[in-house]
Parts: sequence; structure tokens; C-alpha cells
Amino acid sequence: MSRITVLGSGAWGTAIALSLVARGGHHVTLWAHIQPEADAMLAAGENTHFLPGFPLPADLHITADDRAIADADILVSVIPSEFLRGTIARLAPRMRPGQVIVSATKGVEDGTFLRMTEVIRECLVTAGVIPTAYPADPAQQLPVGAMSGPSFAKEVAEGQPTAITMAFSEPGIAARVQRDFSSTTMRYYSSDDVVGVEMGGAVKNVIAIAAGVAAGMGLGYNSAAGLMTRGIAEITRLAMAAGARRETLLGLSGTGDLILTCTGSLSRNRTVGMELGKGRKLPEILTALDGKVAEGVRTTRAALGMARKLGVSMPITEQMELILDEGKDPREALKELMLRPGRDETA
Repeated sequence: MSRITVLGSGAWGTAIALSLVARGGHHVTLWAHIQPEADAMLAAGENTHFLPGFPLPADLHITADDRAIADADILVSVIPSEFLRGTIARLAPRMRPGQVIVSATKGVEDGTFLRMTEVIRECLVTAGVIPTAYPADPAQQLPVGAMSGPSFAKEVAEGQPTAITMAFSEPGIAARVQRDFSSTTMRYYSSDDVVGVEMGGAVKNVIAIAAGVAAGMGLGYNSAAGLMTRGIAEITRLAMAAGARRETLLGLSGTGDLILTCTGSLSRNRTVGMELGKGRKLPEILTALDGKVAEGVRTTRAALGMARKLGVSMPITEQMELILDEGKDPREALKELMLRPGRDETA
């Protein structure tokens, strides 16, 4: 039995906690960042704001007490990228070597261009929980990995079969968490390519917004297929420049997650894009999300900043930044993409 604490009580965090409780064999805690949020879930018996319709079982412990962090063997971070640094900095003094941290947040930090595992590790070093250099002594280690793949929270909560990649630089840790999390409804594949898994999960949200824009404009299957294919090319170029392996981006956390998020009606990023394609303004669209997060909005700027730093061409992402940040007409953006100079497909 492992003691697992899920940090973040949004839809995805709640769904992960429900899947772990349904698996059985673990003590599972769902941590909310403020007490009123935990109290509301306990009173209603479900997460009415983020994941309504799914009863919270009695053996799922719900709390906003930071002591739930210290007691855990495994921490699953599902904190939105915008709030990750501040939250982990607050919680880091409760963490300790010997624990394992799994990042389930799909994003890149704006300004620093750091991946979520890098943000977490930086906070742990700053707090003095781990040394700057990775310790050789296993007793001093606090491994930080990532999980990502095609996984809508609602379908995970429903118990629909789902496949995800679990990545740690230490294969033994990946195999351990894979065993602890796998069930009859959740199949986890292991990987040691943390960079690839994180980059695929983060940047696909940018392409999903673009796919939504195309759908909102009334474009058809030809456009969607072309956009997704060239989108995975952009994601792969950036990920490999950051140190990922190409084959990872062909897997669940790359192509698999891209297909789901670009085509599924449950995708918040695609929904944001659709509304933009229909002519609505971004602030109005985000307000209508009522506190729910479309990570691709922030990731667009961060991914493009990383691309410029690494010298990577990302034309779709460039046009998405202009649409999101400067209100560019999506039709004009499409025209510029189509009229770019010709090039070899595999260059």
C-alpha cells in the first residue's frame, strides 16, 4: 500500500484521485489549496464545480491541510501551471527525500520557459529539500517525473479504458509508480524521456486551440488533418531541441494526446479556439470558463519563447500567439500560413 496525495482538486486532479481509489490498495488524499474548497466537496459529496456528477467515495480523504503532503509516499501535482511555482514553494518545506513526485500538469512556465518538473525541482532546491546536484545516495533523492497522454478527466472518472505514459529519468521509479497506478481501467506505459512526455503534453494544447479556431471558422476535415499533422511536426521539432526523443512524440503523450485534444468535444483548449474562430474575444471566452483552465492559452507564449531561444521554427504557434495576444483575425492568420514559402515536408 502507498500513501498518495493528489495536489489540486480541479477536474483532472479529482479524476486521478477517483481512479486511484477505485483501483484499491492505497490510502488516497485529495488536497485542495483552500479550506472552503475542501469543505464544499465534503458537504456536497462531489466536486460540483469542476467534476459534477461523480460521488466522492468515503475512503477518499479530502483536506486543505498541508500536513497531508508530509505523510505521502507519492505526490501527484495537478496544480495549474500559472500557480505551480507559488504553490510548490509553499508546500516544499513539507516535502522530504524518499518521496516521489509525479507532475500531471501540462504546461510550460511563462517567462522562464521551464517544464513543470523543472519548476518543481527548482522550488525544492530553493527550499533546501534537495541539493542542487542530484544526490548519489538514494536516501537523499526526491525523484520528480511526469505523466501525460490522451485522457479527458470525465472519461477517467467514468472508468473508461485510458492509456497514459509515466516518465522518470530513473526507470526503477517509473516502474514502481506504473505498478501502483495501473488498474483495469488505467494502463500506464513507462518511459525515461521526461522531456518528451512533458513537451508533448504541453504544446499539443496550443495546436488544439488552433484546431478549434479552424472548426469555429467552419473548416472541414482536410484542414483539421493538415493542421494536426503539421502541429505534431512543430511539437517534435521543439521537443527534440529541448532534449526529447522523436519516438516519444509518436506515442501517447505526443500524437495520442494531440488527436484527442484536437478532436474531442471535452477539450477546453479546443473550445477556446472554436469561440475565437466564431469571432468572440479571448477575455470573454476565458470568463465563461468560470475558473476552469485552458492551459494552451498561457503555453502558447511560453512555447514560442522557448522556440525562439532554441532557434526552432513554429509557424502555427506564431500565428496562435498573434490571435491570442493581439487579436489577429483568424482568417488572416490562416492566409499567412497557407502562403508561406514552399519547403520539403521532412526538412
